[in-house]
Amino acid sequence: MSTPWQHVTQAAKLEEPNHIPVALIVDSPWLPGYAGIDTLDYYLMPDRWLAINLSLLDRFPDAVWIPGFWMEYGMAAEPSAFGARILFHRDAPPSIKPVITDIDVWAEVSPPDVREAGFMPLVLRMYEHMEARLRAEGLGIRMVAARGPMVTAGWLMGITDLMMSIVLAPDKVHRFLDVLTATIIRWLHAQLDILHNPEGILLLDDIVGMVSLPHYRAFAEPHLHRIFDEFDGLIRIYHNDTPCDHLHEALAEAHFDVFNFSHKSDIAAVKAAMGHRVALMGNVAPLDLGVRGSPEQVEVAARACIDAAAAGGGFILSFGGGVSPGTPPENIDALIRAARSVSENQKAS
Repeated sequence: MSTPWQHVTQAAKLEEPNHIPVALIVDSPWLPGYAGIDTLDYYLMPDRWLAINLSLLDRFPDAVWIPGFWMEYGMAAEPSAFGARILFHRDAPPSIKPVITDIDVWAEVSPPDVREAGFMPLVLRMYEHMEARLRAEGLGIRMVAARGPMVTAGWLMGITDLMMSIVLAPDKVHRFLDVLTATIIRWLHAQLDILHNPEGILLLDDIVGMVSLPHYRAFAEPHLHRIFDEFDGLIRIYHNDTPCDHLHEALAEAHFDVFNFSHKSDIAAVKAAMGHRVALMGNVAPLDLGVRGSPEQVEVAARACIDAAAAGGGFILSFGGGVSPGTPPENIDALIRAARSVSENQKAS
């Protein structure tokens, strides 16, 4: 009998599994609140971190968690390695404050050592510890994750200054993004090297969706290619939930396997633009429905996504972004129920 993870891997290969897969990006914006604990405790108490992540397997056995057992400090790991100011909170993930906004400085920065800089060595050590514990229980960590170069640049120098520099100092931005891309590749390798059976990576970069198509071609596409080409053979998931209909056709050639995108984009239109080149992971509204909607409303929206995009394979049901803070578990149940119901009806027919 096939497993939920196998359903996801089949869909990532543009196949049509016998059960519509449900996969959800979850991390510290949602998990501490879901478990009813202090966000700082989630980061600092490994046993509680492990218990919360293990509990998802029992509470939602038909869902796949992306990347799953994710050791992260919100979005802070990559910016922290370059010296960004990180502020921790008890009821939310860390906030990140740029220290230097001058592209002249960032154009000359050197790549940090991913095994020593910022929070990265803490993440790596936690992965070492948890991989050993999970393997002792017959489990393991399948995927690792990183923030992309443009979103990391935005955290380090500020979005406004980054966008202005793209226009006013393009050569310096290119140099900065080259360093960030090399660092991200090393960071992903350092995480993967710890795992006994790595199967995939997740790259998150919403800032890509904010640029024009010509600027995407110049400043984002080459770096996405470098990163995803480096991990050919693994399942490569790209998260970008900034509405960017103008980029979908180009993104289909960025060498990733699965695209998690904005709920504001019509899923049928995304499928038409991207063709049968990447699998689609979406796209029920994560806030308006995932948090604020009823289970019945979530199920209706989920069925609409299935009807619009599941035929022919390459479809994974999810929210159009990560699981938002405050999402009730009953609304995740509704996604799973919709997938199960449609799958059972298809088998019956």
